[in-house]
Amino acid sequence: MCPILSPTTRNALHLLGGLIEEGRLRKGWSREQLAERVGVGVLTIRRIIRGAPGVAIGTYFEAATLVGIPLFGLEPTGALERELARQQEKLQLLPGRIRRPDLDRLDDDF
Repeated sequence: MCPILSPTTRNALHLLGGLIEEGRLRKGWSREQLAERVGVGVLTIRRIIRGAPGVAIGTYFEAATLVGIPLFGLEPTGALERELARQQEKLQLLPGRIRRPDLDRLDDDF
């Protein structure tokens, strides 16, 4: 079953697939060669290029990295690792869970 996607998500998948195809062509690789490097079948590469939502995000990221697409706009010279460390520091400062107010309790003491 294919999930219902927002237009933004659908466009992002199509864009990433197109960028991966462009990178593959710039490197002069066949789809078979890219599939072998990513460790998937050619059918999966075709699905990535079409922007299929059922392909694992890690597979998209691996294909993008192999063809030279910087993830999150960060070049792979340590910037991604620094940004990851910053993000993890932020998460440590935030609460571990969100508590919902007790919606069932009626406060009629007035």
